[in-house]
Amino acid sequence: MAASTDPEAPSYAFDNNDPEAAHRHDYLATMLDGPTESRLAELGDLTGRRCLELGAGAGSIARWLADRAGPTGRVLATDVNTRYLPLDAGFDVLRHDIVSEPVPEGPWDVIHARLLLVHLPERHEVLRRLAAALAPGGALLVEDFETTFRKGLLAAPTPEAEALIDAYQESVVRSAFPAHGMDPTWAGRIHAAMLAEGLVDVDTIVHARSWQGGTAGALLIAANIAQARDAFLNAGMSAAQLDELDRLTRDPRLVVRNPLTYSTVGRRPGG
Repeated sequence: MAASTDPEAPSYAFDNNDPEAAHRHDYLATMLDGPTESRLAELGDLTGRRCLELGAGAGSIARWLADRAGPTGRVLATDVNTRYLPLDAGFDVLRHDIVSEPVPEGPWDVIHARLLLVHLPERHEVLRRLAAALAPGGALLVEDFETTFRKGLLAAPTPEAEALIDAYQESVVRSAFPAHGMDPTWAGRIHAAMLAEGLVDVDTIVHARSWQGGTAGALLIAANIAQARDAFLNAGMSAAQLDELDRLTRDPRLVVRNPLTYSTVGRRPGG
């Protein structure tokens, strides 16, 4: 995840230095790696390709790309905090801020950014620079959550639990995450943004699934609360509500839908 160097810019809510970050990376990998790998596989044979993985987290997708690119290819995984990126997994690692630093030298055949641009106020400028860094025929894949479409609760043990999940989702959209720079409407605008940058063959898939209490999609709520507790308190939720939410995410009677994930790919003309 890149963090702006602008002192007036909102701070990123999910710092890798937080002890909860490791759990968060695990939950997101469980939830999203399958669909991401399917999208990347649609790009064709990656053998020998040059691949850039931005905001790489714990490196699960960088590892997958390295396996496909093979010894004749190159995969560079970047993050503003690389503490969870292994140094012996077949890909290169770079500590890097995509907001304040140039795109790592390419050109790149594949650039992937998941749950990154949604958190960056400079997202349009970053997208512009990523599109320009593609090799002719190269592909940019951007995947982000769309949180404005509520209806994320599929089952709850009590009416009180239902109201609490609703309050959490309202807080996510209205204030807690936007206060840290997230744009809840961005995912639905990626497609148009890619077209505006001259990319072609732009295609979007939207996916989501159900998660029972105690599984990754529900436990991500607990991780969000742990890492952004102050943001939720500032948004008007009480400490007692947050503690009850944390407990509820482990209740198997709870079933939630993860936020809609917009997966949008576009190609640079040529190649």
